[in-house]
Amino acid sequence: MRLLKVATCNLNQWAMDFDCNLKHIKDSITRAKEVGAVIRLGPELEITGYGCEDHFLELDTVNHAWECLKEILLGDWTDGILCSIGMPIIRGSERYNCQVLCFNRKIVMIRPKMWLANDGNYRELRWFTTWKPKDQLVEFQLPPEISEALSQPSVPFGYGYIQFLDTAVAAEICEELFTPNPPHTELALNGVEVFLNASGSHHQLRKLDLRLRAFMGATHTRGGVYMYSNHQGCDGARLYYDGCSCVVVNGEVVAQGSQFSLKDVEVVVAQVDLDAVASLRGSISSFQEQASCKTKVSSVAVPYNICKPFNLKMLLSSPQKIMYHSPEEEIAFGPGCWLWDYLRRSGASGFLLPLSGGADSSSVAAIVGCMCQLVVKEIANGDEQVKADAIRIGSYTDGKFPTDSKEFAKRLFYTVYMGSENSSEATKTRAKVLADEIGSWHLDACIDGVVSSLLSLFQTVTGKRPRYKVDGGSNVENLGLQNIQARIRMVLAFMLASLLPWVHNKKGFYLVLGSSNVDEALRGYLTKYDCSAADINPIGSISKQDLRTFLRWAANHLGYSSLAEIEAAPPTAELEPIRSNYSQLDEVDMGMTYVELSVYGRLRKIFRCGPVSMFKNLCYKWGATLTPLEVADKVKHFFKYYSINRHKMTVLTPSYHAESYSPEDNRFDLRQFLYNARWPYQFRKMDELVQEMNGDRVAFKETGEDGGTAAGGGGMGVVAAASGNPKAGF
Repeated sequence: MRLLKVATCNLNQWAMDFDCNLKHIKDSITRAKEVGAVIRLGPELEITGYGCEDHFLELDTVNHAWECLKEILLGDWTDGILCSIGMPIIRGSERYNCQVLCFNRKIVMIRPKMWLANDGNYRELRWFTTWKPKDQLVEFQLPPEISEALSQPSVPFGYGYIQFLDTAVAAEICEELFTPNPPHTELALNGVEVFLNASGSHHQLRKLDLRLRAFMGATHTRGGVYMYSNHQGCDGARLYYDGCSCVVVNGEVVAQGSQFSLKDVEVVVAQVDLDAVASLRGSISSFQEQASCKTKVSSVAVPYNICKPFNLKMLLSSPQKIMYHSPEEEIAFGPGCWLWDYLRRSGASGFLLPLSGGADSSSVAAIVGCMCQLVVKEIANGDEQVKADAIRIGSYTDGKFPTDSKEFAKRLFYTVYMGSENSSEATKTRAKVLADEIGSWHLDACIDGVVSSLLSLFQTVTGKRPRYKVDGGSNVENLGLQNIQARIRMVLAFMLASLLPWVHNKKGFYLVLGSSNVDEALRGYLTKYDCSAADINPIGSISKQDLRTFLRWAANHLGYSSLAEIEAAPPTAELEPIRSNYSQLDEVDMGMTYVELSVYGRLRKIFRCGPVSMFKNLCYKWGATLTPLEVADKVKHFFKYYSINRHKMTVLTPSYHAESYSPEDNRFDLRQFLYNARWPYQFRKMDELVQEMNGDRVAFKETGEDGGTAAGGGGMGVVAAASGNPKAGF
């Protein structure tokens, strides 16, 4: 037996905070060595943090990374352990995203990334170059200060692997695993047994299984030990990196780290038998045949044994059941951990939330409550960093610290119900009950006086006073009156956030939390600069359907029973007067349901459908209950309001990214914000198709033929494919 102990890790790095990042790297290496690991893998670009973005274009960023690496190599951290450390490196005039493989205080090899992540939230080609030469390793001249300090003038640079006396090890960096022809295929045929994947992968609802299937598939038919390391936490932007570092042996997970955690450093250790890899490969005839005629990959020889012989005291890691969180748990824990990182790193003293008693703001409140529960639990488990942050933010003295989540919430979470004459007693009561359950410091502020003052000012200036539609006013008046209330709430929220710390004799400021969801953003069903405008928004990329499911889950699992009643109430903005014969409802106002909005959003973004393709697909999906004309009207209605309101995305509150159809304009969904909302060409094509389809239906009736499922143009298979997959969400 060739026994090998390996360690991978989740690190909560912070972009451009080199002290913080270096501390976590050293800590993870120390822990790995303490348990006897001989390989330590860290996440992608761990020295700088993954989310530096245009800071990668600054020479300072690269220079500081070298300085940190030098500090690691001059100490004893790499003695007897192979460490894979991520950082940016400039070679000549090109900048590369690299894994630096270090052993015994020397750099053994530098492996630049060959395939860069450049879609969705990722823009690596903006900052880095792909490494293209695959036939050889080149010599890289180390920077003079590094070369002098290490007494090492140069190092092999490029695509290759490290050949120890008893095994071979290679890096495969993040995106490379997901390419059509991943490097591990060729490397396995060259005898590589251990693969090191340093990654910067963000959380998205229902995404983890896709990632884990890729790790398992990499070694299921080829054999091998696949190590995966990821960032965990908020490193300074919208993304939450969800850890879940793991070790896979021959297609089976033998060690898995947490997906959501408040820990800054988590080390995942596994003891594996490399003879099991050799045995599997030797039993597969096709592997043997392909290995015999492989393309040779360059290697770097390290004359050192890293494996241990058979020893009964060294227990092997066994295959384990993979830990998956439900979508409801993901909504609770992901944004909860993200909020904690943002709070402790921003210097704020707490959160302020306009709590309306509706589903969206109540979801945000529940997530903050979950965050408080996680903090108290982690302190009870002995995490000193979480304890220190909680003591500072909660202003504890005399050696006290949080032991109760409701008491802790009272120190950092402030909610305010900003009611008007249009608000109901039901929502007011629900907001108060939920605030009590969570433990927030709750305020009740009536905004009628401010609204009246503004309307009086408007009347003085113009000589006119607007009326609501139910009172005989026009649509323009009705919308203007609703917008006044919404914008006043934003101003009041920020005033409270800046002045309440002074009232409570606390330092700092409170972060204002937003509570608009992804479907409202897609439709534009929000007032620009209303109370959805905030500092950050933990649910801005989560659908209404998922939020309602979360509320039902949280009522039982977080202990906030009032959420069940909140979820059951029909969604309403409560911006118009309530009458015996009229009550404002969101879905009536929008002219579409939240279920329909989710379908539109997924087709528009995930399946890249324009109006015509969306119409064709929905004719298949909704054809049993709607005529082609009705489908066309719905699609036109959606695209009209999507286009009219797209400009609102340019000022949307930065939101936790959780959904693949998010319309967020800043990083993810890059489209114009000035449209011809009539879509004349596209809508005309839809009208022509409706006429053709109606003609076909008449022909079918006349001949008595069964129309079945109509044939159509491009993109017709999208709904059929998605409908069979419950994760597609249709």
